[in-house]
Amino acid sequence: MRFYGREEELRVLENIREISENSSRFTVILGRRRIGKTALALRSVEGHPFVYLFVTRVNESVLCHNMQNTLQESGIDLTGEISRFRDILKAVMIHSREHPITMIIDEFQDFSYVNPSIYSDIQEIWDLYKDTSRLNLIVSGSVHTMMTRLFEDEKQPLFNRPTSKISLQPFPISLMKDILKDHNPDYTNKDLLTMYMLTGGTPLYIEVLMDGGALDSDGMIDKVASFDSIFLRDGKDLLVTEFGKDYRTYFSILQLISSGKERRSEIEDVLRMESGPYLDRLKREYRFVDTVAPIFSDHDTKNTRWRITDMYLRFYFRMILPVSDYLESGRYDLLRRSILSAIPNYEGKVLEEYFTRRIKEEDTYTRIGGFWNRKGDIEIDIVVVDDIEKTARVIEVKRNPDKLDEGILRMKAEYLKDGLKGYQVVYQGLSVNDM
Repeated sequence: MRFYGREEELRVLENIREISENSSRFTVILGRRRIGKTALALRSVEGHPFVYLFVTRVNESVLCHNMQNTLQESGIDLTGEISRFRDILKAVMIHSREHPITMIIDEFQDFSYVNPSIYSDIQEIWDLYKDTSRLNLIVSGSVHTMMTRLFEDEKQPLFNRPTSKISLQPFPISLMKDILKDHNPDYTNKDLLTMYMLTGGTPLYIEVLMDGGALDSDGMIDKVASFDSIFLRDGKDLLVTEFGKDYRTYFSILQLISSGKERRSEIEDVLRMESGPYLDRLKREYRFVDTVAPIFSDHDTKNTRWRITDMYLRFYFRMILPVSDYLESGRYDLLRRSILSAIPNYEGKVLEEYFTRRIKEEDTYTRIGGFWNRKGDIEIDIVVVDDIEKTARVIEVKRNPDKLDEGILRMKAEYLKDGLKGYQVVYQGLSVNDM
């Protein structure tokens, strides 16, 4: 699949590269695994001098030997056998005084497995040479929590050293439509919904589907349920990398949330243990979950729900992990049947999330959210409010348009009458037909 999107990020990186021709710049690209950090960095330096270095978990002298060979192949000749990364960085920064260059360091967080003191070395060398060199340093890594900690924890040596940070987000829905249309001009709304359900806009997952010829809904499900599918293993690989040896408790919590146990009390009733510290880390450190409250509720309301923020992880914990025994026994036919039987109930929430995200990306509003009462017997899917224009949309989402009922929606909206007093309110039903 060709390179898509990222126009704004490329514009920013080009501007940074131009500035680095006069003074060194240090850019960190952050984002979840598979979001396209490396592809973006490499795309940004096409047609310009650069060197790409990959950090592997080996002895520092071995790593430096490999990096020295890479640098020499790029025209940067380093004398002698270098065994410390600080000397690699120093040599490149001195080289850049006469020959401005971009150096991309991938899997940057893995320096901690090579030699944790490397980060202090980078701080020292950067501080000493940044004002007299012309290096465009770009670093990225696949373990989001470690990368964030390295640069945002004030106790870390590289805190406040980057001159720029770019946080990559999934592709917007408009771009997902363009990509699907390029590969399947006759795609249906069902095809788009399935792509969104499986990928959430994560570039690599989309690429796997498109390059694998999975261009419609059935083909995408077939691709997911195949024995060599990245979708079957990536959830566990991603989270074990992030969580380490404590992953089982986190997995249990995420699986419960994906199954509809969205209140903390419901989670703890099943786990029979305190979940607060785990949920807090999942939200603040790992950023895999978030809390949502009904629109118009007070900031300190207890009427909150937990949700998984990543669409692929929602799918993985709802559809893949609970039937992992099918994978162990090689019964991919049963896996496919299991997914297809669960999709009708699952797609309703996916469609609701789709429209919420599309509104956030395309419409003008000041507040957006859902509504539910404490009993949970009254729910409104989406409420979009413009406090400036004093307008609001109250929206019901159904897969089947025949099940939309404006009368029932208006009755539910009575619970919002205090929050919407003085607003011009429009009632709307959205279905697959409106994607």
